[in-house]
Amino acid sequence: MQIDLGGRLRFLRQRHNLSQRELAKRAGVTNSTISLIESNQTNPSVGALKRILDGIPIGLSEFFALEPDRKQKVFYEAGELVEIGKGNISYLQIGENLFGRALQILKERYEPGGDTGRIMLVHEGEEGGVVISGRIEVTVDDQRRILGPGDAYYFESRQPHRFRCVGPNPCEVVSACTPPTF
Repeated sequence: MQIDLGGRLRFLRQRHNLSQRELAKRAGVTNSTISLIESNQTNPSVGALKRILDGIPIGLSEFFALEPDRKQKVFYEAGELVEIGKGNISYLQIGENLFGRALQILKERYEPGGDTGRIMLVHEGEEGGVVISGRIEVTVDDQRRILGPGDAYYFESRQPHRFRCVGPNPCEVVSACTPPTF
């Protein structure tokens, strides 16, 4: 039986609200090490895995005892979406447990002036979305565009990016990110 080390590590890291950068700092390894493990592009030695898990903290036995949900939920009512945002931006995630999943889907709501921040977001994967209502300024690397209802975006998440609601009305976006690294 093949164990999805990367999926387990990503699940635990996200459950403890740690970014890849924060976990790498705590464990004394590079960000790329965490990224390569989570994407199953490399398998860490037992010693390296122990050091990384100490940054969460969780023991090796507890890590390997984790069992993904046998039957994953398929349908979600509006009230079952999980809030993972804060402040002027609401991120409602479909599914609480993304362990073993390759895709993260969000229903995003930006209040007027809501902004992901001047420090651009950067993470592994790809992401895309469709604007449902309102207007949002999307910056990806050196490109910037204001999008309205029906407009969409799609890019590699390693490119620095930022989202900002423009105009007097809230903006709603449905987005997806793979792998679930947001």
